[in-house]
Amino acid sequence: MEGKIVDVNGKKLYIEYNNSFEKRPTIVFLHDSLGSAQLWRDFPAKLSEATQCNVLVYDRLGYGKSFPMPTHERENNYMETESDILNDLLDELKINDVILFGHSDGGTIALITASKYPEKIRATICEAGHIFVEDVTVKGVKDALEAYQTTNLPERLQKYHGDKVEMIVKAWTEIWLSEKFRSWNIEYLLKNIKSPLLFIQGEADEYGTLDQVEKTISQVSGSAEKFIIPNIGHTPHKETPDVVLNKALEFIDEIISR
Repeated sequence: MEGKIVDVNGKKLYIEYNNSFEKRPTIVFLHDSLGSAQLWRDFPAKLSEATQCNVLVYDRLGYGKSFPMPTHERENNYMETESDILNDLLDELKINDVILFGHSDGGTIALITASKYPEKIRATICEAGHIFVEDVTVKGVKDALEAYQTTNLPERLQKYHGDKVEMIVKAWTEIWLSEKFRSWNIEYLLKNIKSPLLFIQGEADEYGTLDQVEKTISQVSGSAEKFIIPNIGHTPHKETPDVVLNKALEFIDEIISR
């Protein structure tokens, strides 16, 4: 897929969009807190081909090949804001039949989007998303920050984010490690999710317990299923790509055939 920059209300975002399948939904991929379109590697293309669905992959503002974010400072509702930007992007591209696939922060943004813009969302796949803050999450962020300060992680991230690396690391770690963010919780939005939901999580996820899964699927209004993968951490689509691909294919095929 060829990439391009699109202007969404003044925010210049990098997108890769394949809409070659007529009258089929678009799977929209939402990356994690240090992720980018490129870091999904060939997973979106494989799922697109398997499902015969269109696919949109994009970098949120500040990430990958999108323009920089204006400041690293974030409010508690920063993921709700990202959901609004995604809705504007969908409007800009005239996409209104969407299957969301979000990982980590992207999974949370997917849940929020499904709750706020249900008219566009056919289904949601949430992988390792969060609906509230846990001690294990805070520890995971602290460990990641230490790795950033003591290993070659900055150089590895620079390959994807260029000179924006320090900004995105500060943006992510400072809000999640702040006292004010401990109260962040989006459970109140879950009842507004009426489309089908698949929640994928590794049993050994270092950023969240299975409470995230159970409390999500028990509170949505639509059908919901969980897919827990034993001995797998926070990135199932990278750790067991074929397992996640096959489960996502099964879920999407069932949605489309209804």
